[in-house]
Amino acid sequence: MTYYMQKGQIPHKRHTQFRKPDGSLHHEEVMGIHGFAGIQSILYHLHPPTRVREVDTVRLPDELAHDFESQGALRHRHLLGAKLEGGGDAIEGRVALMGNQDVVLSLVRPDRPMDYWYRFAHGDEVLFVHDGTGVLESQFGVMRYRPGDYLVLPTGVLWRLLPDESVAQRILVIEAYGHIEPPKRYLNRYGQFLEHSPYCERDIRGPEELVTHDEKGEFEVRVKARGAISRYEFGHHPLDVVGWDGHLWPFAFNIEDFEPITGRVHQPPPVHQTFDGPGFVVCSFVPRLFDYHPEAIPAPYNHSNVDSDEVLYYVEGDFMSRKGIERGSFTVHPNGIPHGPHPGTYEGSIGKEKTEELAVMVDTFRPLRLTKAALALEDEAYPLSWNH
Repeated sequence: MTYYMQKGQIPHKRHTQFRKPDGSLHHEEVMGIHGFAGIQSILYHLHPPTRVREVDTVRLPDELAHDFESQGALRHRHLLGAKLEGGGDAIEGRVALMGNQDVVLSLVRPDRPMDYWYRFAHGDEVLFVHDGTGVLESQFGVMRYRPGDYLVLPTGVLWRLLPDESVAQRILVIEAYGHIEPPKRYLNRYGQFLEHSPYCERDIRGPEELVTHDEKGEFEVRVKARGAISRYEFGHHPLDVVGWDGHLWPFAFNIEDFEPITGRVHQPPPVHQTFDGPGFVVCSFVPRLFDYHPEAIPAPYNHSNVDSDEVLYYVEGDFMSRKGIERGSFTVHPNGIPHGPHPGTYEGSIGKEKTEELAVMVDTFRPLRLTKAALALEDEAYPLSWNH
């Protein structure tokens, strides 16, 4: 984010002496993107963040390679995501469903907390919380999460997810090879949200409380980088930050706070855009009033994804342009062939005043490949569903 935040204790000036009560120095860490020409934060540790006792590998590169399906006929897909079985923690339980060079989309239904901390070294991650409550813990502080939250984790953030006990969890994971930002058209030259943007600074929640740990023992940190996951053992608690400030920090934005943009006639998908990623966009479809031209057709027109693959993840409600789509499902409409409303929904939408649908859309500008795990969830009748 491009907004300043400060938690805990920090010195008056950057890169100056900041001493502990015993007279020794705190250990400053500058965390920034784009070679320190982008946004950054400065954190102050009780111990050097470089002091590790052991380094080894959790997963080798070939173990992390996604098992993509073989190329077949180009067709529309429907994945019954609700059938995905749960288990594991928020990292080990992930099931990758599709991806390309820019982004990987996964589902996870964790049934236990992480007992280590995790960092993705090549880009930002977004965790969309479909079901569940709990705590996101990072070196920037703790933050409660709830259904509908987009949890945005910049690269470099060390975090773990602690689900509330006995609360079912379902999370859509968007793993980006690059940085995720608000759409530039909604920002002025100073980085402030403009008046016509569908959300603003008041809707963004940062870390609520900085909790400083000074315990000694065995603490595990895992880092995903260069196609592998490495393990680091620390002799001190890794969340030993006494204070930080800057513009780079994890945050939450709830989909309920997205204000829909409507018009007299059907509005194109870019009005639903929420985030901009490297080679993809994330959009939020929320309950909204339909088009109010006297002859408007609220259902979307047939359209061809000339430059992008379109993925819709269905969260809640009735989906006006689709039949047979359930909560937790995905539809994947690739570029190269047109798609549109199912028979009966186009005419049937005329005269309706609003929709209660809630969905997350990811449009990618390079083709997606599905994994074999996705094929196990596929509704094979979907490509021909426009015939009836």
